[in-house]
Amino acid sequence: MGLPTREEILAFVTTAKANVGKREIARHFGLRGAERAELKDLLADMVDDGQLDPGAGRSLHKAGGLPHVTVLKITAATSAKITAVPDPWEEETPPPRVTVRTDRGAPRGKSRSPRLEAGDRVLARLTETPSGWDAVVMKRLRRTSSTMLGVARSDGEGGFRLQPVDRRERRDWPLDHREEVTPGELIMAELRGTGARTRAHVVERLGDPFAAKSLSLIAIAAKNIPDHFSDEVLQEADGSGERALGPREDWTALPLITIDPADARDHDDAVWAEPAQDGHRLIVAIADVSYYVRPGTALDHAAFDRGNSIYFPDRVVPMLPHALSSGACSLKATGDRAVLAADMLVGTDGEIKSFSFHRARVRVAANIAYEEAQEAADAAAGPLWENILKPLWACWKTLESARHRRDPLELELPEKRVILNDSGDVTGIAVRERLDAHRVVEDMMIAANVAAALALEKRKYPLMYRDHEVPDRAKLTALKDYLATLGLSFALGQVITPETFNKVLRRAGDRDDLPLIAEAILRAQTQAYYAPRNTGHFGLALGSYVHFTSPIRRYSDVLVHRSLVSTFDLGEGGLPPGAEQRFAAIGEHISFTERRAMEAERETLDRYIARHMANHVGEIVRARITGVQAFGLFATIDPIGGDGLLPVSALGTERFHYDEASRSLKGVESGTSYHIGQMLDLRLEEADPATGSLRFSLPDADLSTRPRIRREGRRDRRGGPPPGVRRGRR
Repeated sequence: MGLPTREEILAFVTTAKANVGKREIARHFGLRGAERAELKDLLADMVDDGQLDPGAGRSLHKAGGLPHVTVLKITAATSAKITAVPDPWEEETPPPRVTVRTDRGAPRGKSRSPRLEAGDRVLARLTETPSGWDAVVMKRLRRTSSTMLGVARSDGEGGFRLQPVDRRERRDWPLDHREEVTPGELIMAELRGTGARTRAHVVERLGDPFAAKSLSLIAIAAKNIPDHFSDEVLQEADGSGERALGPREDWTALPLITIDPADARDHDDAVWAEPAQDGHRLIVAIADVSYYVRPGTALDHAAFDRGNSIYFPDRVVPMLPHALSSGACSLKATGDRAVLAADMLVGTDGEIKSFSFHRARVRVAANIAYEEAQEAADAAAGPLWENILKPLWACWKTLESARHRRDPLELELPEKRVILNDSGDVTGIAVRERLDAHRVVEDMMIAANVAAALALEKRKYPLMYRDHEVPDRAKLTALKDYLATLGLSFALGQVITPETFNKVLRRAGDRDDLPLIAEAILRAQTQAYYAPRNTGHFGLALGSYVHFTSPIRRYSDVLVHRSLVSTFDLGEGGLPPGAEQRFAAIGEHISFTERRAMEAERETLDRYIARHMANHVGEIVRARITGVQAFGLFATIDPIGGDGLLPVSALGTERFHYDEASRSLKGVESGTSYHIGQMLDLRLEEADPATGSLRFSLPDADLSTRPRIRREGRRDRRGGPPPGVRRGRR
């Protein structure tokens, strides 16, 4: 048959269903004797030339790729998605993210894969797809070590125990340490031993997370979030920030303004509008980050690794060093700034009639807060309103009309805000007020994002889409069952659109449990993600959508800017040749970092709420039941949030019946019923800032004996069959 060519070998290695080495390649091509020796030399040359990479054992795979069968370490496992990285990974580049599929090839209604958690190691079969790497688990492997993040607590006998920060962990561990440990200190530990002899050994001391403005340290450590820049990156950022603005259009005469939260330090976007013959001219000017952050630099690698900025109550972990994020790139009203701007004509119907993109020099007229803009709009008077805000609001009204026609998903979920004083103490938990000023900025940013997508599609240039797919049937079925417990119908046979969910919200009207219904609809949605393949944005009811408007805090937007710079020949800082070949892997990575940021922000908010409520232990609070299980009730304090458990043991001595269909607990003797959405007065028994968890009790419950629970259709806790069912022989 003769020695195969390099291209034939690469094709075989790439399409093989399992790992292959020299033996499998020789067998496939029918090589014998001296030809096998020649093959060995050829394969060695292909490794040296960077065409093949050696894998486990003596296997080979395409360079830059992954073996067909390899060991993975789970990095994140949620109900929506499981991601992993190769284990070990010894390359200098970040490890590729792999999506673990738990249902491929499984019988209907069952999963072939074991239940996986972060830290698990698995042997998996990998497949490369246009959107990245997929894996099917073949076998769960023994963990090489088990690490745990926790807080050192005194055991009262001169030693310490490690209290895990993960609320799902139900026990603490004896802490074995060979150095001084301070009570309350955050510890990364490794569990060693088995059974009763398991002990936690200190791996790293991470400081005091309960010090002023430090509670976010727990999430930063638990999520492995990079929060320090290297000296090389900082020096590069300083030098880049001093770069001259370069050749660009002069738009300094336009009175652009930024509208942001009052405490904002990084201003990504500025806006300006004026009446036009067929509608309004709208300019959305965005910080020109691609001019300062060039592909392939240490600064670019650091931004990619972080993926996005993360906003905690006590600090910001920025994607870019402060020299850029709150310095040269931020559109402050203190001098000339570099922008990449969308110049759009918005028709009287709110549709974008035309657009163009420009690199420009601007001089922002003012940085104003949402509240200041809203106050001027409400008064409809004054220089700020007449000269700047009035045409912006008029343009927004047309965009709003187009939005109503699309009828995107309208989930007005309250956003919590932690209020800290100068000492770092929590002085309150507030709900951010939703203003028209927020909607003005949002709709204008959406318009600019759509224009960027259309512009790149028109030029057939690579772009990173923001995709949001239609909810899958499993989630819709769960939503239907949940809404039924609240007396709301939801038909599964219809074509699902955002309007489908909006109709449910409108039927709910002014119900007290409307926030719970909105939360349930949100949980039914798929997770949005970044990818070079367009599947549309379901939530916004848009066919094409990208993120263009926040490059200071999102790497996805930097990529879109680079694409625009290249396709419109706007100068330096565009996409390097061949960059689109990595878009699938990049999209997977920045989707992961976004989920990591959301989880970290949510968990830190829970911890701050718990810290705030620790000052109110023993008090009666008003709470709403958000979930019911046989072991107790989940409730959240109204209106500040903070989720906690009311265990069934705290309900008194009465026996309770758990009805799984209606998700309710009902007292057998009194008929007292507990169900989702119900408001209760509860006593706060415990608030744990380390885990962010709360525990409640009923104010007047008799706890002299433990309550009994009976599940419908199952044996109750006393043993024996349910009432009315006779025990007999088979």
